[in-house]
Amino acid sequence: MLRRNFLIGMALTGLAACSSGRSAAIGPDGLPVQQVYRITPQDAEEIPFRVLDGLNTLRSASGAGPLVLDSQLTAAAATHSRDMAVQNRPWHFGSDGSSPIDRIRRVGYAGNLVGETISETFETELETLAAWIEMPETRAVLLDRSATRMGLSWYQEDGGKIWWTLVLGN
Repeated sequence: MLRRNFLIGMALTGLAACSSGRSAAIGPDGLPVQQVYRITPQDAEEIPFRVLDGLNTLRSASGAGPLVLDSQLTAAAATHSRDMAVQNRPWHFGSDGSSPIDRIRRVGYAGNLVGETISETFETELETLAAWIEMPETRAVLLDRSATRMGLSWYQEDGGKIWWTLVLGN
């Protein structure tokens, strides 16, 4: 148990080192000033692979097998990220009452849903992954040994808020 926690801690440290490289400005209270992370077209191409690499590192440290990107799961994630922004709330149900299972079926995914993690944040993809892995409920989804496929997408509002959706299947 101690070894596993150490390995996960080391993996998170490595992920933090790979983040966008933006330096945090310090406010008068000594705390970092919130900066808006803007997803550029180049970032958009790289983000799924950074999350996949980071998550596979964490999964390896926990004894789980690697994931591969899946375009259908990514399409389901994209639909939900946009829909959460329209609803202005992070939750697992679509504005039409759809569940994650409904969304993966709509895009033609024939496998099983393992789980879905979501976030409403101004943080980078790796900061979001680190936050997910710290929460027991989302960590259980991300490290589920039955997962083999991953879809990831986001929607960024003009003000900078990002609605992240990560879907795992097998």
